[in-house]
Amino acid sequence: MHFLLAVQLALSVCYFSLTKGRTDHDFLRKQDLEMKEQELEQLRLDREHFKARLETLQADSGREKEEKLALRQQLNEAKQQLLQQAEYCTEMGAATCTLLWGVTSSEEVVKAILGGDKALKFFNITGQTMESFVKSLDGDVKELDSNENQFVFALAGIVTNVAAIACGREFLVSSSRVLLDTMLQLLGDLKPGQCTKLKVCCFWYLRTSWALALSAIPSAGCYWLMLMSLYNVSINLKGLKYISESPGFIPLLWWLLSDPDAEVCLHALRLVQSVVLEPEVFSKSASEFQNSLPLPRILAMSKSRNPRLQMAAQELLEDLRALECDV
Repeated sequence: MHFLLAVQLALSVCYFSLTKGRTDHDFLRKQDLEMKEQELEQLRLDREHFKARLETLQADSGREKEEKLALRQQLNEAKQQLLQQAEYCTEMGAATCTLLWGVTSSEEVVKAILGGDKALKFFNITGQTMESFVKSLDGDVKELDSNENQFVFALAGIVTNVAAIACGREFLVSSSRVLLDTMLQLLGDLKPGQCTKLKVCCFWYLRTSWALALSAIPSAGCYWLMLMSLYNVSINLKGLKYISESPGFIPLLWWLLSDPDAEVCLHALRLVQSVVLEPEVFSKSASEFQNSLPLPRILAMSKSRNPRLQMAAQELLEDLRALECDV
């Protein structure tokens, strides 16, 4: 009897255990299923969220592309307008300054210009324009008849004509030394044979008293105009002193004498002669002259087939001998 009760109790315990285990397992499965459903719902919500964000970003990107396209078109139009305005200003500047170049051969016109309140600003702008022009070359050769060339040449020609008159030289030496410094710098920056026309005008500007008309300028290049201008200014003793005291002036003269263009060498010789014939100026640079004088080059030019170059070189050699230089 006791044995049967024990067996019955054991069977009851086993049944209860099996039933309880199945219930716990079902509960866990249900709980896990609910979690999976929650995760799936969260993923669905995340997908909808990111999809909405993607659509928003795509719309924004489309608008930005359209805006960039419109801005690029506006930029191209602005560049084209700026280019047209620059071409117009250059063409207008070339025409105006060419006319002004011609009329400044009159001393009365030069005096009237210098008597105005815009003269100093004009010469400052002239120096800046010439400097920009030379820097833009970078070894390139611009067409001689281009508006840009004519504009710069005309500006340099105006300066040359102003420097051809005593009051003009005095004005430039006293009030526009920045322009003188710019021209001296540009003469050194230009390569031999480059822009010969402009070089000579800057040189002549510092020395001679001749008025220069447009037709008188040869078509050799940029050097001419700068050298003529420097050549003009050096007639003024104060001007000669100023440029001769500029750093690197003597080496610049010797460097110009190595230029392949005969006119550049001719005006360089004349400026050297201006220094040699002015005792007060020459005394300060006599030692440097004698130590660095390119005598073989000057002797070669004294035998040149170019009669003007030959004569200028021979005259310089005679002046140097008179000063008892080692020639």
